[in-house]
Amino acid sequence: MLKRPHVIIRLVLCCLALAAITLPAAAQEIKRGIDYRVIPQQPVASGDKIEVIDFFWYGCPYCNELQPHLERWRKTAPADVVLRRVPVVRHDNWGPHARIYYALETLGEVERLHLQVYHGYHVEDLYMSKPEVMLEWATKHGIDREKWLAAYNAPDMAQKIERAKELTKLYDIQGTPSIVVDGRYLTSTSMTPNVAAIIPVLDGLIRLARQERLQKSGK
Repeated sequence: MLKRPHVIIRLVLCCLALAAITLPAAAQEIKRGIDYRVIPQQPVASGDKIEVIDFFWYGCPYCNELQPHLERWRKTAPADVVLRRVPVVRHDNWGPHARIYYALETLGEVERLHLQVYHGYHVEDLYMSKPEVMLEWATKHGIDREKWLAAYNAPDMAQKIERAKELTKLYDIQGTPSIVVDGRYLTSTSMTPNVAAIIPVLDGLIRLARQERLQKSGK
């Protein structure tokens, strides 16, 4: 495939940083304009559940770093929360990566192979914008050659990528990764001290969205 100060003081600082990340979510006070921003309300397709959208780009090193944290969070997410993913297309050369995601989605392989795409790009250094590279990658990961080609070159693929471009603009995604909660609250790693710190902010935004829903329902 194509490859593309003093020790004690440092220890104390590391411990303080770790403590800041691992404090219980309830102890994290999130601040508008610092930890998150409000975007124009977008439609929420999750019904009674709070929608969390992971806006990502496979080529983004920060998205790659966030994924293990987000996966751990997803496994223990509250029952009233649903996570979905949207590939960001800020530039035309991001389109091939969105194509990978939608091909996996069509084949029902996102849960199994989403993280493997990141691994292919960031660890194996694969040129994953190339169709021939992705065909070899897919077959290596147990996907039938013809099924992959059909999904990757599906007639509606251009429409899906164009929709991803539209969503990138509608949600005012200025960088990746960005997380949007209930179509209204956006946070990103550009607003947190480190990548892992986005998780407690996410939890805080879920509480905010839940409270807002309760107020609207009059409960």
